[in-house]
Amino acid sequence: MWSEQVIAYCERGDFGFWAEPVNAVTNAAFLIAAAVMWPRARGVPMAQALVVVLAVIGVGSFLWHTHATRWAGLADVLPILVFILLYLFAATRDFLGLGLVGGAGAVALFVPYAAGVTWGLGLLAPGLGANAAYLSVALLIALYGVVLRGTATGRGLLIGAAILLVSLGFRWADDAVCDVIPIGTHFMWHILNAVMLGWMIAVYLRHRRAAA
Repeated sequence: MWSEQVIAYCERGDFGFWAEPVNAVTNAAFLIAAAVMWPRARGVPMAQALVVVLAVIGVGSFLWHTHATRWAGLADVLPILVFILLYLFAATRDFLGLGLVGGAGAVALFVPYAAGVTWGLGLLAPGLGANAAYLSVALLIALYGVVLRGTATGRGLLIGAAILLVSLGFRWADDAVCDVIPIGTHFMWHILNAVMLGWMIAVYLRHRRAAA
């Protein structure tokens, strides 16, 4: 089961290791973003943890787009989930000032929140597929941005949500444009996501240092 291969993206035409060269290579964007953010995160343990997970996202996604197996799909998804939960904890604790208990509570509520929003979006727009889950994350970032409106952190979060929405547009369009653009558009999801995740870490760092 775990070694079963799947074709999930426009660029892949067979099960060869390099059947998705553009999708595979553009995962370097995550490693570049992590390399840029690592020295800036020095002295802030949570930011350093986020940078490490950002690099792992690039590795996991590379495995997924080269091996195309179920286990590689898990290697792709799990680091993303870890990043989301870490950031949600940090944002609730530090941006909203709700402490460790508030941060832990937000993490505990994330799965039912995401499941509910994903289900609702699936009913409204069945064509979204797995993109609905990522859209629930964009909505959550935007919600925190609205709560913190009028602050630099709030504006930063809203920018992050906007970048993620554009990125999601490219992820969603991959299959739709396959006949016109053989390599698809999924690679832009990688590039813009790397930018967005690096930006989100930068927003967190600015908030922490402004509050110090």
